[in-house]
Amino acid sequence: MRVLVVEDETRLASTLQDLLELNGYTADVCHDGEAGLDNAATGIYDVVILDVMLPKMDGFTVLRRLRQEKNATPVLLLTARSEVSDRVEGLDLGADYYLTKPFEPKELLACVRALTRRQPELRDADALSYGDLKLDRASFALSCGDRSVRLSRKEFDMMELLMRNREMVITKESLLVKIWGYESDAEDNNVEVYISFLRRKLAHLRSQVRIKTIRMVGYCLESQES
Repeated sequence: MRVLVVEDETRLASTLQDLLELNGYTADVCHDGEAGLDNAATGIYDVVILDVMLPKMDGFTVLRRLRQEKNATPVLLLTARSEVSDRVEGLDLGADYYLTKPFEPKELLACVRALTRRQPELRDADALSYGDLKLDRASFALSCGDRSVRLSRKEFDMMELLMRNREMVITKESLLVKIWGYESDAEDNNVEVYISFLRRKLAHLRSQVRIKTIRMVGYCLESQES
């Protein structure tokens, strides 16, 4: 899962990024409201951690603009402002949670987990299932019956995205941005290589699930179980 951190305090932003990545998330960081809005509006993030006091555009404005554009990405407001009126304003604008600095790392991680569980496809916090496959988030293991293989980080991220979207077609562009990041120089060939890796592992597992290529568009999962 990918988290966007919008925080102008560079040390805190770096700390949050390290904390999230140590706990299995992919985290991107930007340091002002305009960049935060541009990145959040792409729709590639599962959660946005958004500071209120930001240069160029404050967090409340970023949040308001996102919701006006019908962007429903869960937003955790993170701020030193603890007044009730500020919390009320943030929640009324569409924030999903409001955490006041200073905070405990465990509390922030619990908030992120809670926000991702609100999405129907993520209610099972430990594993995803599709067809005869099970993807374990804690161990990065993909299993089918009594057979199991461990995935690399990018293999895991790609399979998670495919399983979350089930039979929906995921474009190569979406996979590139979601897996490698908004500013990455990765190309279509990177996607094709990892799709090939995953297909080999599905064959090893003897799974009835296949990764189907939609020519000139992207990929989706299909199950051949009767």
